[in-house]
Amino acid sequence: MKLALSDADAAFRDEMRRFFTTEIPADLRERMQAGHPNFPDDMVTSQRILNANGLAVPNWPVEWGGKDWTPLQRQIWLDEMQLAGVPEPLAFNAKMVGPVIAQFGSQAIKERFLPPTANLDIWWCQGFSEPEAGSDLASLRTTAVRDGDSYVVNGQKTWTTLGQHADWIFLLARTNPEAPKKQAGISFLLAEMSTPGITLRPIKLIDGGYEVNEVFFEDVRIPADQLVGEENQGWTYAKFLLGNERTGIARIGLTKLWMAQIKERAAKVTIDGRPLLADPLFAARVAEIENGLLALELTQMRVSGSEADGKPNPASSILKLRGSQLQQAATELFVEVAGEDALPFGVGCDADIDAPQWAQDAAPRYLNYRKTSIYGGTNEIQRSIIASTILGL
Repeated sequence: MKLALSDADAAFRDEMRRFFTTEIPADLRERMQAGHPNFPDDMVTSQRILNANGLAVPNWPVEWGGKDWTPLQRQIWLDEMQLAGVPEPLAFNAKMVGPVIAQFGSQAIKERFLPPTANLDIWWCQGFSEPEAGSDLASLRTTAVRDGDSYVVNGQKTWTTLGQHADWIFLLARTNPEAPKKQAGISFLLAEMSTPGITLRPIKLIDGGYEVNEVFFEDVRIPADQLVGEENQGWTYAKFLLGNERTGIARIGLTKLWMAQIKERAAKVTIDGRPLLADPLFAARVAEIENGLLALELTQMRVSGSEADGKPNPASSILKLRGSQLQQAATELFVEVAGEDALPFGVGCDADIDAPQWAQDAAPRYLNYRKTSIYGGTNEIQRSIIASTILGL
């Protein structure tokens, strides 16, 4: 198999690399690579620079800011962005609600929401999971009852990532409780977070961070013109969105960056008088992850761009499953390289402790990335999808 880039694609890669390393502020990229961005300001700054140069939403239709790129070019764009330490465009905007609106929304909805979504003038969050409807999303119980020109929404969402920063939420609600199948009778709605009756409550994570929330809806009135597509067709739109989300979870470029950092640091850590990177067992684990990344990258090239027909690609489950496994494996290596220096995490950069900051970050990163095998549909669910829709079992 020939893996070398064509001259045209190599030139495209070089241009992406030049842009990301010269047009995005160096201090912003350094903070991202160190794992300590100024959040959310760095995200907003980066996405607006990308959008001003037509590079924020290449997967959207061209008339709404997208690019007529090949799947390989999209992958190069993403890899080079991650390798350069540039924050990816906010996934809720660029990979989730934006493509759904572009594919299924009315012209009025598109004109109202797509430009500010691309420019991060609107920060979106996702209202899908519920306390008893996570991977079994079709069992959701949040209701939306039509009342004149509004839907009255009651219910609860959970694990709403970055909801504390959000201006708007896109949510699934049951509009026809009498539908014969639980996947039917669900609609896709857009709501402003400041709407009366919406309450946000934080959830503290195992790494001590705060990035997810519970969201409660109590007689929330959402204007009917904020329904995306057709009533009771939300499950179709949700499957389309989840295909995009799972593809993005792979984060191949980010894991490549981590592996480069791991090798650099393992070359400086000595065990029994020799570098950790020279240890055969450790080196074998590094090689296994890097080979896995190469195989996953080839798979992503095949899958990327297949969402153009509005149908979910079941191969996105492979990307989600394997990508999350490789990310978790990399975080384990970070902890191993850090050794005992990983123990005093959370003490801050100014504390009088001899452990470097990257080592203090190793344990919370390991703990935080346990989530990747859960969100976007658990890895167990992805195996079932792969077995049924790809393998025909």
